Amino acid sequence: MTSYKGSIIDETGKLNNFAIEPKVYVDAQGDRTGFTTYAEMLNGRLAMIGFISLIALEVFTGHGIFGFFRSL
Repeated sequence: MTSYKGSIIDETGKLNNFAIEPKVYVDAQGDRTGFTTYAEMLNGRLAMIGFISLIALEVFTGHGIFGFFRSL
């Protein structure tokens, strides 16, 4: 086998462009991606804001969310 500009030519003379594999690395993005404590706390806080908003909508308009959309 001989190497030519990042590709390999095997013993039958065929060119293999994909013979050299790229280097593997880990992309460190910190603790803000995936199922982390930060993501779970943010999800819980946004759920609480949404739930309180639905209760406030029902108190102020006298209708639930479906009644509010029906009246639009």
